[in-house]
Formats: sequence, C-alpha cells, structure tokens
Amino acid sequence: MIQPAKRLKTVEEYYFSKKLREVSKRIAKGVPIINLGIGSPDLRPPSNAISELTLRVHDEKAHQYQSYQGLPELRQAIADFYRDQYYVGLNPNSEILPLMGSKEGIMLISLAFLNPRDEVLIPNPGYPTYESVTKLVGAKPIHYDLSEEKNWLPDIEELEKKDLTKVKLMWINYPHMPTGARATKKSFEEIVSFAIRHNILIVHDNPYSFILNDTPLSFLHVAGAKKVGLELNSLSKAFNMSGWRVGMVVGDKTYIDHVLKVKSNMDSGMFYGLQKGAIKALTSGDMWFSSLNSVYEERRQLIWQLADIFNCTYDRYSSGLFVWAKLPDNEMDSEKFIDNILDTKGIFITPGKIFGSQGEGYIRFSLCLPSEKIGEAIERLK
Repeated sequence: MIQPAKRLKTVEEYYFSKKLREVSKRIAKGVPIINLGIGSPDLRPPSNAISELTLRVHDEKAHQYQSYQGLPELRQAIADFYRDQYYVGLNPNSEILPLMGSKEGIMLISLAFLNPRDEVLIPNPGYPTYESVTKLVGAKPIHYDLSEEKNWLPDIEELEKKDLTKVKLMWINYPHMPTGARATKKSFEEIVSFAIRHNILIVHDNPYSFILNDTPLSFLHVAGAKKVGLELNSLSKAFNMSGWRVGMVVGDKTYIDHVLKVKSNMDSGMFYGLQKGAIKALTSGDMWFSSLNSVYEERRQLIWQLADIFNCTYDRYSSGLFVWAKLPDNEMDSEKFIDNILDTKGIFITPGKIFGSQGEGYIRFSLCLPSEKIGEAIERLK
C-alpha cells in the first residue's frame, strides 16, 4: 500500500467524526439517542433566503463557474451587514472574500501566512481545528491557557512572558467556543496592542456573535485592528445555514489578497444560487435575531435544568449555541462521565477535554435540539 504523507501523523480524526459514527450505530440498532453534543442548527433559514435560492436555480448562468471573489452584490451585502450590525466599514471590492464556510478560511489563512516551524498561539480550551490545521501546514501550535477566573479571556501579561520571536499568528474566538464567554472592546484593544508590539497576525473567528448576545462585537471595530487582524464569519449559526457553507474573511486588502491567492488555486466560486440566497439572509434585520433568540432562550432554560440535575455550575450570562458547565468534581474525567451518561441514559453530551486540557472537568450542552427533546432528556435523568 502507498503510505500517506507524514503530516497525517500529526493529527487524528476529528472527535465528532468518530463519536457521531458511534452514536449513529447505536441509533441504527434501535437505541433512542438524544444528541446534545453537536452544534448544528436544527431551525430553518430565513424563508426569503430559501425562496431566492430556489428561484435563482433557473437563472441563465446559475450553473456556470462563479467568480473566486464571489458576486459583487454578495460582497456589498456583507459590507452593509458589517456596517449596520458591527459599525465596521469595509470596502466590498477589496476587503471581503466570501468563503465556502469559515472552516475553509482556517486552512486558507494558515496556508497563506504560515511557513514550516512558524509558531501559532492557540486558545486552550478552543476549537480543535485551529491546532490540527496548524500541524497540517507544518507550523507549531503554542497553547495559551484560558480560565474561568479570567472569564476565558487571554491573559496578556502571561503571554508577554513567552518567547514570541517565532510566533506569526494568533487565533481568538469570541463569543468563545466552547465556553460562551464574551470579549469586551477593552480586551480586543489589549490584543491589538499586543499584536502590534510583537508583529503577530490576529485572526478572530466570529460565528456566534448574534446568538443570545445583545452586544455583537467585531474585532475590526477596534482602532488599529485592520493593521494586524483578519476576521472570519459565517451564516451557519446566525442564519441556520450550516449546510449551505457560506462564510467570509474580512480585513485589510493586502491580507485578503494573500488569502485569495491560495483560494483561487484550491477551488472555484460558490454556487450562484447559494450566493443569492445568502444576500437575502443578510438583509433579515433585527427581528430575525429576536425571533431566533427567543427559541434559544427557551431551550437554554431547559438545559440549565438538565445541568442542575448533574449539580453542575455554569455562567448564565454566556452567549452562543452552547451551555458550558463545570462538573461538581473538577477532577472528574469528562469523557468517562459523558460515556457513562450515553451508555446508561442514551444522552450524548460533549466532554470538555476535547477542547484542550483547560476544558477537563467541564461538559458542553448544545442548544440545537427542540425543547421537547431536551425535556425528554430531563425526564430520563430524573
């Protein structure tokens, strides 16, 4: 057999890829599993987005290759959205690059900026893909610890104590996944100053800012952020369009051009109908988010009840699609805990340890399940 590339030895199959395969096998055998682990929105996208997608399938050029930079009207819609929702001005012709989901952006940015043996600051706990992509491109992950005591925000004083001479890039993500912690403008200002001092590119991953959050904040809203930063965003969570794979990277033209150079060699443009539907979604307005969050608030109240059954503690002021809960015994192995619940109660919850060592002792509940199913989970545990 032909041997795979050595880079594959640096990563393992994504946890959810393996675990959901196990869950699916149980379901196939007739075991009624309640899945509170995965953050895949179950609600419908805006109806006008679906209607527009359906309509535009019949357009004359809908099935041809599309521009690598996306439709001009999509970039304009993104610029308008950032202006209206984040108070950030973006040039639609040069500072916006649509993506096939923001996860694509993690790889594109890493390929565009990282050389082998460059170092990358990665949050612990944090989204596992930051580390795996860093390894796949031959760079070195350097974890920086986040803690509940500091509201899961970077400790700049501690970062300054590290040897930062080889650090090229730093990942941040607020509202934070998995904890739901929110950043403040002041914390972003401190990160910008840190990046300027050490010549580090900051990439802010920002998909959760409209979920149970009254104060959506873009990293680029902070003075000087465009000099040292890019922001990833998507329609997956905010508009229930995770399967559509519509995202974006925004920032200074020079940085965007570097990412485009990679993207244009890796894929062709996004399907025309998806882009047209995304434009409609982006014009949904505040009533959309109000309606969406009323559903998530009801679900969150139920998840809190479920967490109380486990005697967990949690932050009632967190944002995003999850409830991050601390197990009563902080030394408890979170993976063994959730496996026991899966085996005995048929409920799948995400163990905190998969997000890094700082996630051990915590579990994560998803809000992407109807209230009736969450209520069923509560009854199983009583």
